[in-house]
Amino acid sequence: IVINLPELRLYYFPEDRPGWVITHPISIGRMDWRTPLGVSHVQSKVLNPTWYPPESIRMEYELDNRSLPKIVPPGPNNPLGNHALRLSLPGYLIHGTNKPSGVGMRVTHGCIRMFPEDIEALFSRVPVDTPVHIVNQPYKIGWAEGGFYLEAHPLLEEELNNGWTMTALTRAYVLATEEHKV
Repeated sequence: IVINLPELRLYYFPEDRPGWVITHPISIGRMDWRTPLGVSHVQSKVLNPTWYPPESIRMEYELDNRSLPKIVPPGPNNPLGNHALRLSLPGYLIHGTNKPSGVGMRVTHGCIRMFPEDIEALFSRVPVDTPVHIVNQPYKIGWAEGGFYLEAHPLLEEELNNGWTMTALTRAYVLATEEHKV
């Protein structure tokens, strides 16, 4: 599994189907609750998960004059939905949702959220121990079917003030084109 944060997409490369890629839209962590970059793996699969909100999220609710119980059982009020893939990154999941209208946005507390039907399909295919790479690649560049392609996505908000330049994109362009004529 590859999760590209700026693109808000999850890619699954099934081992039983070489050359295939299955992709789904996702939601990721808000700017103040970033989804972490890195390599992990699917540690376990949970059907009808119970949510144990961390104290930090419960405090956020309290500051907003909302209540959040210490335990949210499976069911329509559970924000994890009916399927969850627990990652080896402690506290992080790839899961469904009870609010599908938020998929495609930065609305989570760091987890990766999917449409209920997408996580159900992924859940049935993905084995435990599947590697998960969470990356920040706003630009995809390369050759396919005889053409040269560049796909660009907006930078994550927290990167806008980091003095970003065109250098990384230029390097990728040079690498992709040095053996081909554009």
